Amino acid sequence: MSDLTTARQTARQLEDAVGTVVRGQESALRNILACLAAGGHALVEDVPGTGKTTLAKAIARAVSGAVFKRVQFTPDLLPGDILGVSVFDPRTQEFRFRPGPVFADILLADEINRASPRTQSALLEAMAERQATIDGERHDLDGLFFVIATQNPVEFRGTYPLPEAQMDRFMIQSRLGYVTPEEERAILSDQIDRHPVDHLQAVVRREDLVELLAATRRVRISDELRGYIVDIVSATRGRDDVQLAASPRASIALMKMAQALSLFEGRDFVIPETIQSVAADVIAHRMVIVPEAKLSGATGRQVVAEILATVPVPV
Repeated sequence: MSDLTTARQTARQLEDAVGTVVRGQESALRNILACLAAGGHALVEDVPGTGKTTLAKAIARAVSGAVFKRVQFTPDLLPGDILGVSVFDPRTQEFRFRPGPVFADILLADEINRASPRTQSALLEAMAERQATIDGERHDLDGLFFVIATQNPVEFRGTYPLPEAQMDRFMIQSRLGYVTPEEERAILSDQIDRHPVDHLQAVVRREDLVELLAATRRVRISDELRGYIVDIVSATRGRDDVQLAASPRASIALMKMAQALSLFEGRDFVIPETIQSVAADVIAHRMVIVPEAKLSGATGRQVVAEILATVPVPV
């Protein structure tokens, strides 16, 4: 059995298991799991009560041996509460480092935009370079480090908008939205006795997840499709309605997401439709729309949709 075949089985098992808990969110769930397989970080934005936290907990429960930590972001949260602190030990007369929750395989940053910008920025180095510098000393993070952050819409009370630099560190921004009445009835049935996440059993090992990340990089993507990705991202630059366009980091993220998503779709190669399906999740949150266009109702996702409609698709 090839490595890619084994990776596809791991992806399918993970998706099926989490799907038993998070109902009616198949597209968003697949994109978030693909983000995990691509080695990125995911930002999930939606109104309270749509299952953002449940999704993160279900992913962690489905992976055996993975260290899961959760940080509830509040206005009084400090950077040391995330990264860790050096504590003086009176017995040895030395300072001893006490790791914070950032030292985990899967980190849930819950309601990340309720903390101050200073605390939000504490995650920047960890997310970008998979390391944390505390008291001038560098601490490397594990290779499986995956941040799934949730946030409420910025119009809600008590929220702070995330800095543009931190938004750019998230490989995707996804939204769950409301489910259909039929799916909501099924959710009610699932919770008659207890929460379905409590029933969830691990279906893959941490080692399987590491192999999935390695296999994702071996998914074939042609030179023409890499050029297509660059054309899509480049088209965000020079537009009158875009104040801050997408950077080459967006091109890299879109390529990696397309590779990972192809595995979840059962293929070992990328097709244009896969790139198109995830382009908005990868690019839209990285752009800043000019105020005049924003007042007229323009959004990053609309800009991406216009670009996809005009950029020629390789044949």
